[in-house]
Amino acid sequence: MKLSTSSVIALLAPAVAARFIEKNEGNNVELYPDSSSEKYLIELAPGNTRWVTEDEKWELRRNGQRFMDITETQDLGASRITTLSNAIFPGETTFQDQVNPLLKKLSKTNMHKNLEKFTSFHTRYFRSDYGRESSEWLLGKIQEIIEESGAGDVYAEAFPHSWQQSSIIATIPGQTNSTIVIAAHQDSINLWLPSILPAPGADDDGSGTVTILEAFRALLSEEAVQNGELQNTIEFHWYSAEEGGLLGSRAIFSEYEKQGRDVKAMLQQDMTGYIQGTLDAGEPESVGVITDFVDPKLTGFIKKVVDEYCDIPYVETKCGYACSDHASASKAGYPSAFVIESAFEYSDKHIHNTDDTIEYLSFDHMLQHARLTLAFAYELGSTDFTTLKSDEAAVDEL
Repeated sequence: MKLSTSSVIALLAPAVAARFIEKNEGNNVELYPDSSSEKYLIELAPGNTRWVTEDEKWELRRNGQRFMDITETQDLGASRITTLSNAIFPGETTFQDQVNPLLKKLSKTNMHKNLEKFTSFHTRYFRSDYGRESSEWLLGKIQEIIEESGAGDVYAEAFPHSWQQSSIIATIPGQTNSTIVIAAHQDSINLWLPSILPAPGADDDGSGTVTILEAFRALLSEEAVQNGELQNTIEFHWYSAEEGGLLGSRAIFSEYEKQGRDVKAMLQQDMTGYIQGTLDAGEPESVGVITDFVDPKLTGFIKKVVDEYCDIPYVETKCGYACSDHASASKAGYPSAFVIESAFEYSDKHIHNTDDTIEYLSFDHMLQHARLTLAFAYELGSTDFTTLKSDEAAVDEL
C-alpha cells in the first residue's frame, strides 16, 4: 500500500519512529516493518510451496493471496483415516420437531452484546497480548454459558500454541465419539502493521465467532443435548491464527489426525454479517455456500439445511484455495464445508484494517447463519452414520 506523507503522519505518528519510511519517485511513502529473518513454509496451492518471512506473508495477503502456513504441520494429511469420496450424509433433514423450538431461542441481542465486547480489544492479532486477552475472555464466556445451562458433562478448554493466543474447543459429548465440528476463527489482523494498528475484526471473524457462540448457547438449552443423548459428539472450535495461514486449525487437525479421531463433518463460519455489497448489486440477501475445495456431499446437505431452516436462500460461490479453516480439516481427510455472508464477490471489503466495525453488519443476517449453525449441529449430531446408504445420501454436483 502506498500512502501520502500526511496520511502516514496522521495515522502512525506514535509508531513511525520504530519503522523505516522510504520515499519513492511519486513522493509517496511505503512502510517497512522491522523485518525478521525467520522463514516460514507456506503452501499457495496444492504442491506449490515457498519459504517467506512474516513481512512477506502480509504482503501476499495484502495482494489477495491466500495460503496455508505448513511450517510446523508438514505431515498433515500423511495418515488420512477418511476417504472423502466415501463420505455419506443424510438425504433430507429429519429433526424439525427438535430443531424448530431451539431456533426461537436464538438472540440477536446476545450476538450484538458479545460482538461489542469482542471488538473492544485493540486487536486480536494472534502474536499479541491483546490476542491472548481476547481469547481468555471468549473462553470465560463459553464456560459461563456451560455453567448456566447446567450441562455437567459439557466442557471447554484452551488449545495452546507457541504464540500468545490459544484456540478454544468446547465439547458436547454424545453417545459415540464420532464428532461434528462447528468452527469460526477468533483472531483479527490489520495487514498494514499487525503488531501496532487496531484491528476490531467485527466481520472477520468476530461475526462468525459470536454466531456460533449463540448457536452453542441455544443448543445447550435442549435437555437431550445437556444429557449427552445425541448420537454423536459435537465440538465447537474457535481457532487462533487463521489470518497467519490457518495455523490454529492446522495444529488441531494435525493432532486429530494423529489420534485417529473420527470427524464426520466440519462446518466453518467465517464472516456472517455483511450484506450491503449484495444489496448494492441489486441481488437478494442470501447465504453464500462455498463450492470449491470443499466436500460436495456435505455441501449438498448444507443446502438442504438452508432450505429447511433459513428464511433466505443460498447462493453458490467460490473463494479459492486455503480461504478459511475448513481447508485444514480437508487436508486431514475430514469432510468440510464453508458458509459465508454472501456471494464472495459481494463480501465485506472493510476487513483487515481499522474499518471492520459493527456499524456495517446486519444482525438479522447473522441470525440466519446462527439458524443454519444450530440446525446443522443438531441434525448431524443426531444422525446415526452407520445406517446411511449411499443411494439415500445427499449428493450434489458442484
